[in-house]
Amino acid sequence: MAHCATLVERIRTQVGTGAISFARYMDLALYAPGLGYYSGGATKFGAAGDFVTAPELGPAFARVIAHAIAPVLRAFDHPTILELGGGSGALAADLLSTLRGLRVAPVRYCMLDRSGDLRARQAQRLAGFDVEFLDAPPTSPFDGVVIGNEVLDALAVECFCIDDGTVLERAVAFDIGLRWQNRSATPALAAAVRHIESSLGRKLPHGYASEVATVLPSFIATVTAQLRRGIALFCDYGYGRAEYYRPERDQGTLICHHQHRAHDDPFFLPGLNDISAFVDFTALAEALTAAKLHLLTYDTQAGFMLRQDLPTIFAELATLEDRSRLQLTGALKRLMLPGEMGERFKLMIAGTANMPPLPQLSAPGQRHLL
Repeated sequence: MAHCATLVERIRTQVGTGAISFARYMDLALYAPGLGYYSGGATKFGAAGDFVTAPELGPAFARVIAHAIAPVLRAFDHPTILELGGGSGALAADLLSTLRGLRVAPVRYCMLDRSGDLRARQAQRLAGFDVEFLDAPPTSPFDGVVIGNEVLDALAVECFCIDDGTVLERAVAFDIGLRWQNRSATPALAAAVRHIESSLGRKLPHGYASEVATVLPSFIATVTAQLRRGIALFCDYGYGRAEYYRPERDQGTLICHHQHRAHDDPFFLPGLNDISAFVDFTALAEALTAAKLHLLTYDTQAGFMLRQDLPTIFAELATLEDRSRLQLTGALKRLMLPGEMGERFKLMIAGTANMPPLPQLSAPGQRHLL
């Protein structure tokens, strides 16, 4: 509670007698030095944390990704993997181990993460591997793969609502505590909402509330700017735009996690509470296209995994002792079943124009839903 009170006081100072954007609040709640959720020192991932990501379930997810990207990496003499938001380092460790077994090595592995606390944990976990920890995106061209697993959902979003056809910003104010406060939308936010409506071919109704990641295009442009040849791969929970902004989804997609409980109150325990929003994959496709990349595939996580080298992983089941076999089987179920991560998580891949055909990464999947 003392930790939360310190962060709330910092936020209250910024709010003053007015309000701040939700994006600014979300950025402080997640990344304020020493106080934000991702920089405050508490365990985030796995059973001891607040939520579980695919790499935390074991090596199955990383093995599938490694088999998928191995042909891309083999096309270059000195390939690079740039991982964005590396979490606990589990994905990097399992990717590098699997690639070594596939004889796709050496690979330059770079980790870019805003959180100094997470970087320290990643360095400890990856002590046996040659990993570069970056404070900023690469400044020189590289060939290889950009990977972002559950990183886009943590980008700060702007919240809005519709009032008789007018776009209002849902900002954050403070009196007795943190609360929502509607105010006139900035031109950039209003334009982003109008673009959504134009893409949908309909107006959002009165009272409709949601969010938009206005920083997404600049983020994608920045992290892919030096990708000379290769692909960018993103996996996250989200929808195509028509599904994201369905009339029934009139309270948006903000989701928070605390001790493995999901809820929708972003003002609960600031600094100890994860805040994220589902990803608008149509917006991601637009951002990748604007960054001069070509969309290769968009599909559910289950659909993507079924097209990869799963038989190799399933063959391992017969060679494992009972405990390990049950763990791998359980992980695959969580990764692929519709009621688990299989349908809720989506995967999008885009490539540079100078890449040779990549049939294993180019199935249409659910591109028709973008």
